[in-house]
Amino acid sequence: MARKNSDDDPLAPVTLAVGQEDLLLDRAVREVVAAAKAADADTDVRDLTPDQLQPGTLAELTSPSLFAERKVVVVRNAQDLSADTVKDVKAYLGAPAEEITLVLLHAGGAKGKALLDAARKSGAREVACPKMTKPADRLAFVRGEFRAAGRSATPEACQALVDAIGSDLRELASAVSQLVADVEGTIDDAVVGRYYTGRAEASSFEVADRAVEGRAAEALEALRWALSTGVAPVLITSALAQGVRAIGKLSSARGGRPADLARELGMPPWKIDRVRQQMRGWTPDGVAVALRAVAEADAGVKGGGEDPDYALEKAVVVIARAARSRGRG
Repeated sequence: MARKNSDDDPLAPVTLAVGQEDLLLDRAVREVVAAAKAADADTDVRDLTPDQLQPGTLAELTSPSLFAERKVVVVRNAQDLSADTVKDVKAYLGAPAEEITLVLLHAGGAKGKALLDAARKSGAREVACPKMTKPADRLAFVRGEFRAAGRSATPEACQALVDAIGSDLRELASAVSQLVADVEGTIDDAVVGRYYTGRAEASSFEVADRAVEGRAAEALEALRWALSTGVAPVLITSALAQGVRAIGKLSSARGGRPADLARELGMPPWKIDRVRQQMRGWTPDGVAVALRAVAEADAGVKGGGEDPDYALEKAVVVIARAARSRGRG
């Protein structure tokens, strides 16, 4: 999990999230936003990329309001800010405004180090979000996820999950969430084995990604490999549902920057970019057809059909066909 300094108040005037692990950076932002909205449900959240934060923009966003509204200003990739904007941020660090929380996301390293040093010198609350390249770090992450969920998992179960899933923290976090939701009592390595053995090379999300991209043959290949290596069918239907719903959400959303859409749809910005690429061949009717196929497959794998594998294969084919519905229209 992300490590924080001794000042653990998410409503500190400035939070500095340092590192390159997207999941942890997103969580650092969500924690601050959640705390701000708990204090004031009408909190205004501004999520900005370097190109959106021009010289003078920060002063405008943090200027006093007649209504003294609470505001969270998130600056992503702060190491890429222009020199003039860095001057603005440094000046703000010396006298942060009341009722405003500034969140700086910085990759660390040499680029933009002057801003990083200035934020630390100002006493900013710091959240470390490093890439977890060592197996021991990923193991500690999984243990922390179970603890945060209030659940008990054996050391062998945590190790088995890391061995099966690999290095993707998002998938590790998703796997922990799925186990916590599906399994009662202590989670052991036998349970992990039933759900995830062999998933490193064919995850449920890979099946879903290939299907919503219209790549039926590759989706079916990934599906068959996943099933043969012990992936629970219910995990695959869940991934398919998430993939199709994301297409539907984004296709019906108003246009805008990924950061704006991320706030509106409850997705991280990186996923907005991925779904935009996946949705090119979709139509509203195609989304409706795909959602029905997922619902039928879900019923099939939960006892409503005689052959869960066939139910999944049928759903994958229908989804892949729906992904190309625009071209047939």
